[in-house]
Amino acid sequence: MRVLALGGIRSGKSQWAEAEISRAAISGEVRYVATGAVSDGPEWAARVAIHRQRRPDRWSTVESTDVTTHLRTGPEVPTLVDDVGGWLVAAMDRRRAWTGGDVTPDVDELVAAVCEFRGPLALVSPEVGLTVVPATESGRRFADALGTLNQRLAAACDEVVLVIAGQPLTVKGRPST
Repeated sequence: MRVLALGGIRSGKSQWAEAEISRAAISGEVRYVATGAVSDGPEWAARVAIHRQRRPDRWSTVESTDVTTHLRTGPEVPTLVDDVGGWLVAAMDRRRAWTGGDVTPDVDELVAAVCEFRGPLALVSPEVGLTVVPATESGRRFADALGTLNQRLAAACDEVVLVIAGQPLTVKGRPST
């Protein structure tokens, strides 16, 4: 099972993905790959703390933007990646994509790692296109890159769910629960 959970900010996509991977993890053990920075001030730290508090004790947390390596190290371990947008920001920083660099090699590697993954996998990503076009060039670059990445991940996943107001809508695969 490879599932992509899409949604806007505070849509409930992370909580939905957490519940989904919990059901799929027979042993109860889950590797949670958190891609967001933890040093962006007290408001961000509070958001991270809420996510941490929701995780069961049996889950291991890896705070890293090197998602590809973690997927390829233990490709059968039930894994949740939250979120792909944080991974993309780090890749865009690394490749200087804000000013014209290309993240395609990173995206290719991530999609390949997702396709190779053998265990239950849930990916959480912000959906683009549900709001106005970003006012800045860097914002438009991010939206374009994320839209392309989400499309490629959706093609690689068995299921795609759009979460709106905490309610999952099946886009691809079996009906949502």
